[in-house]
Amino acid sequence: MLNIFARASVSRVTDPVGARLVRIGLTPNATTVVGTAGAVAGALWLFPAGHLLAGTLVVWGFAMFDLLDGAMARAQGGGTRYGAVLDASCDRIADGALFCGVTWYLFEVAHDRVTAVAALVCLVSAQVISYIKARAEASGLSANGGLVERAERLIITLVGAGLSGLGVPYALETGLWVLAVGSVATVAQRLVAVRRSAMEETA
Repeated sequence: MLNIFARASVSRVTDPVGARLVRIGLTPNATTVVGTAGAVAGALWLFPAGHLLAGTLVVWGFAMFDLLDGAMARAQGGGTRYGAVLDASCDRIADGALFCGVTWYLFEVAHDRVTAVAALVCLVSAQVISYIKARAEASGLSANGGLVERAERLIITLVGAGLSGLGVPYALETGLWVLAVGSVATVAQRLVAVRRSAMEETA
């Protein structure tokens, strides 16, 4: 949902940076891989160790590479089909690592099995939300939009984790449950969108 409203504003900031990175010889695909590797390492190393604030900062920092690779692709005149697949695949890996790290923290450090359930719901639904869109597009249908997309998942999870790291009570728990409910709703929204798209084709 945020993607619709924020894309143009973000591009005005990232496009000049992306063009500069291309000029010094970096590639969008390399940026994608580095950003994903850093986010995965931060999520699986810092969160399970209980370093919520540090984990939030590291994952957020490397997640910003996802904005730059798109800007770099535009600076080169447009991305490649391989680059699009690589970017989407790396997004799924980073999302999975984030929720795995948070779930690990909740089970092993916080001993909060109830909130860990919410994290697991977020983990599974994040993959399903993206899969519905990919499978729909492969079938020539549309499944765009929804209440919770990748930007919302990152913001809600990392803000909750960061505030918890600063000592704010129930920040992570609240964020994860809100995200779990929103993610399940988004799965339903996208399935409805696919059905509507299919009915329009046959009408």
